[in-house]
Amino acid sequence: METVQLNKIMDLLWDAICVVDTEGRYVFVSAAYERIFGYKPEEVIGRRMIELVHPDDREVTLEVAAAIMAGSPQPHFQNRYIRKDGTTVHIMWSARWSETDQVRIAVARDITALKRAESMTAALHAISEAAHTVASLPALYEEIHRIIGTLIPASNFFVALYDPLHAELSFPYFVDERDDVPPAQRLDGGSLTAQLIRTGQALLVTPGVPSDPELPIIGTDALHWLGVPLCSQGTTLGALVVQSYSDATRYTEADKELLQFVSTQVAAAIERKQAEARLHHIARHDPLTDLANRDLFHQQFEAALDSVSRFGGNLALLYIDLDKFKQVNDRFGHHTGDLLLCEVAQRIRSHLREGDVVGRMGGDEFVVLLCRLQAMADSITIAEKLRAAIHAPFQLAERTLRASTSIGVATYPLHGHSSRELMRAADAAMYRVKEEGGNRVRVAMPSDLPDNGGLAGPHSAL
Repeated sequence: METVQLNKIMDLLWDAICVVDTEGRYVFVSAAYERIFGYKPEEVIGRRMIELVHPDDREVTLEVAAAIMAGSPQPHFQNRYIRKDGTTVHIMWSARWSETDQVRIAVARDITALKRAESMTAALHAISEAAHTVASLPALYEEIHRIIGTLIPASNFFVALYDPLHAELSFPYFVDERDDVPPAQRLDGGSLTAQLIRTGQALLVTPGVPSDPELPIIGTDALHWLGVPLCSQGTTLGALVVQSYSDATRYTEADKELLQFVSTQVAAAIERKQAEARLHHIARHDPLTDLANRDLFHQQFEAALDSVSRFGGNLALLYIDLDKFKQVNDRFGHHTGDLLLCEVAQRIRSHLREGDVVGRMGGDEFVVLLCRLQAMADSITIAEKLRAAIHAPFQLAERTLRASTSIGVATYPLHGHSSRELMRAADAAMYRVKEEGGNRVRVAMPSDLPDNGGLAGPHSAL
């Protein structure tokens, strides 16, 4: 009678009592074992305990088991188990060895909820800290990926952002074992990510809860897919998504709640970094044309000069000035003049190669840095292409305008070794073109430079 009463009492306990023999096989588990681990007692009796331990925790678990059997009780040992449903459960064990019975006796307490709360608190702190310390948005995305990975499996993880101006989704951070970064897509495109952002509702897709078959995930369809919106002040900025291609990694409603919980902090961190990036961009770019401003161009110029001086190569500077630009402003107004400057900037940018640099010095003056030239003669060819491109008709404010430009060319090291010397030479050549009627390209010559004791020419700014 006392034994029956004791069994009933053990079955009422919230914690599970487990007894394991010298070979590590279960010989007894109480009824609470099923609540914690998902297995009925009869399903585990005779099985080796270590088979159910999380693979990453098996080595340390065996070490602790050996210590217990050697006579060292463990009142607060923690490890993870894989439940019958495939999810992970965190356990705190109080265990000791019975020499008389040759068994380990242990009490298992489920601390998953406590661990989850601790992890979420740590994650929120880490995300907030990252927003203030990382140097750039790409670095922030990488740090967010690492932090999310401490909460749930995140081997396959991506950030999608929504651009309301173009109704388009982009994928600035995309890590996946099967697919490359997908191209931008329309918000009305048929994908789960687009649906998630349109509705602002988290989505969990598993074999037991399939998605609409007409809505592809992204690239290769995953078995398990979990996405949550990134929301701020009632606006959906984008989405965080994790996915898995095997049943070894599954996602649950609890994972969805956890990811939703941290998503607000993630959205705030991204917004902060985006704002910093915009301010940094504004400080270094011309507000009208979005070209590099004086300061940024000068920094890039100095870096290019340092590179060619160390490693060799050719470099050329073009100084470009629109002819009779003041007449455009006087006749058609400053709005049309601004439109013309923007179009000129775009045409210059479109005719340059990757690695070349273009900046606006102010007014109607532009500078172009041609890097990695095969031969110096190439600078003349490119300058002529720019002159011809700018001379083609512009369609502005429902009227057709034509513009011409004067371009001065200086090359390193023929015309100087410093940015100031090269700028002075290109500026002087451009100024000589303007004196001769404009709409031409001229390479700097000694006769172009004024005898002013080394001072910069009339347009030089650096």
